[in-house]
Amino acid sequence: MIDSEKMESLINERKKLLPDDPRIGEIWDELTQIFSEDEKDTIKYLNNCSGSQLEWISEVFEDISENLQSEDFIDTLEKLQKKFPYLDLEMDISYAKEVLKN
Repeated sequence: MIDSEKMESLINERKKLLPDDPRIGEIWDELTQIFSEDEKDTIKYLNNCSGSQLEWISEVFEDISENLQSEDFIDTLEKLQKKFPYLDLEMDISYAKEVLKN
């Protein structure tokens, strides 16, 4: 099970950083590791995210996809794009699909 409080903390920390802050990579690595541990937990967590949370997590969709190698993960991302049409997730989903093919 993914720790919701830990995720909220990581997302809030990420929000505070400037775009060129090297700590962003550390947060991305931690998010990727957490979401790559268990596909079912990841999908369940993402399906229960707010749009704001999902927008920040989308930064690591490609890395998660590369680790999970899962069509179900991609399907979930596409459903989330429909659920939150105001979020621009298409490019992130496209990258996630590309690493799945390779």
